[in-house]
Amino acid sequence: MANPNASFNRDYLHSPGTIFVVNQQPYDSKYILTSLGFLRRMLDYSTEVSAIELKLKPEANTSTVQAKIEQMLGEEFLVQDRYQQQADVFRIMEIEKLISYLFLTFILAVACFNVIGSLSMLILDKKDDVVTLRSLGADDKLIARIFLFEGRLITVSGAVTGVVLGLLLCFIQQKFGLISLGEGTGAFVVDAYPVSVHAWDVALIFITVLTVGFLSVWYPVRYLSKRLL
Repeated sequence: MANPNASFNRDYLHSPGTIFVVNQQPYDSKYILTSLGFLRRMLDYSTEVSAIELKLKPEANTSTVQAKIEQMLGEEFLVQDRYQQQADVFRIMEIEKLISYLFLTFILAVACFNVIGSLSMLILDKKDDVVTLRSLGADDKLIARIFLFEGRLITVSGAVTGVVLGLLLCFIQQKFGLISLGEGTGAFVVDAYPVSVHAWDVALIFITVLTVGFLSVWYPVRYLSKRLL
């Protein structure tokens, strides 16, 4: 009977005394780091390679380099950046990011009822002052603009304060790892929750807060001021 072990390449591999792990089951159970010569003997390769990974300089443009490599190699080879190699993971992250944005926008809209209530109380409290302004010649448009300015000032102040505090928390998280991923170290590739700040995200948040805040200011000023005053 033929020896089934003869169908496999066999060789000895001596451990250098250290083991490289990333503490992620999908990777630690499937991949090992070894010498190129040992791997070629196991796979019966001479000069062939299954994949080549390139590390670009920080100032290099990934899309430009990728396009040039594709032009050099042709359509027989697949050229992907790290985002394309993990497309499913990054797609899930984008969906989670969108859901978080919509959920927090809804919370912001609910919180803006406090602004509506505050402006309504302010309009009621300033009824005597409004009468004085009207006696001095101020029309309804001028009075409405005063209350609009007050509400918009509250919105802008809150938006600026929130963005500054958010950026400060992100900076603290990046430098000191305020929020950890687990009780012990070594459970993940990084010990602290990773944070990346993007200018477009900050601008989108700021614009969203201003938009929702200005809309919440418009209602009590345009509607309640006419009824209550």
